[in-house]
Order: sequence, then C-alpha cells, then structure tokens
Amino acid sequence: MTQPPDDDATRRIPPSGPQQPGYGTPGPHQQPEYGPGPSGYGSGQQPGYGSGPQQPGYGSGPQHPGYGYGQPPTPPPGYAPPPPYAPPGYQPPAPGYQPPGYFAPQPHVPGRYGPRPGTDDTSLAMLAHLLGILTGFVGPLILYFVKKDESPYVRDQSAEALNFQITAFIAYMVSIVLMFVLIGFVMIFVVWIGALIFQIIAAMAANRGENYRYPINIRMVT
Repeated sequence: MTQPPDDDATRRIPPSGPQQPGYGTPGPHQQPEYGPGPSGYGSGQQPGYGSGPQQPGYGSGPQHPGYGYGQPPTPPPGYAPPPPYAPPGYQPPAPGYQPPGYFAPQPHVPGRYGPRPGTDDTSLAMLAHLLGILTGFVGPLILYFVKKDESPYVRDQSAEALNFQITAFIAYMVSIVLMFVLIGFVMIFVVWIGALIFQIIAAMAANRGENYRYPINIRMVT
C-alpha cells in the first residue's frame, strides 16, 4: 500500500514562539478599546477644561500693595515711611521766612501816610471832616468804606473824623443826662461849639495834606 507523498509546502507547523495578539484579543501591552468610560471619551482621557483645579486668576489671590495712580508708594505694615529727600547741605527755612520778591501786606498805621500826588486825597479828607458837621458819623463812615482800600490818607482822616463823631455823640448823651441837675444845658452848648471849631480846623489841615489829630478823641476805628 503506497503512502501519500510528504509535502513540506502543505505541512502546517504549529508556531512555537509567542503569538502577536490579534484583533479583538487584548494583549498584555495593548491599550484598551475605546468604550464608554467614566469620563466620557474613553477611560484613559485627561480631564477636560474646568474639571480640574485651575490657577487663580487676576484679582483672586492676595495682592501686594503697589503704586496707585498719583499716590506715593505704601510701605509694608510695620515700616515707617521714608523721610522726604533733601539735597546735601539743605536746611529748612526758618518760621516766618518769605522768599525774595514777596511783599506781605503791611497793617495800616494811623498818621503814617500822606496824600498821593496828583489825586483828590486832600479834598476827600477835608470832606470827611466837613460832613461830620452836617451828617454826624454817616458821612465819614461812607468815605471810610469807599476809600479804605484805595487811599491810605483818606482812610486815616475819615477814620479820625468818624471816631470824633462817636466821641461827640457820647458827650452829647452825657450832657442830656446832666440836664436834670442844670449843668447839662451848659455842657451840651460847650460840646457843640468845641466840636464845630475842631472840625473846621481838621478840614483845613486835611486840605493842606496834614495828618490831623483831634485833641479829644476815642479812637475805636483805624
């Protein structure tokens, strides 16, 4: 009985080494298939945007004090601010120091100022004394407020006339009170004659540009 020929080409030799894993059979190093994992697109996917902790954005964490617009830097807590910068050898000015070229307004001193040349200061000063005869303290008071910031001489003479009218008014009141003992009738006449004479003398002196002063005067206005 004849045996079939032994053909090497048709003989199947079982593999002796490790086989590569085929499709559908996961090997030891094969990635798992894509499937419905716990996080959506597969089991090994990285967490998406917003799912994990993010870095704090602008303004979310504590910020250090910085430089504000138009403000000096704020020193940290516990530190004193630095002293102002001064160049070497610089010394602060003494109290009351005024820079060169600065003229502070001087207080008005009665009797110091004369009439200004080429003005009507003498006429207005004379008018202040004469108005006291006709209007009492009203005329000198109006001239005082009108010219006190413009003409020192008119201010001085109108203030002198105003003070004299106040003094004469007090003398008149005392004379009226003393009329109950008859001496007031004589006193009021003497006060009126004396005031008239002093006012005429003052008007003439002011017309000459003099700083006239009444012999009896309570100077409350300057």
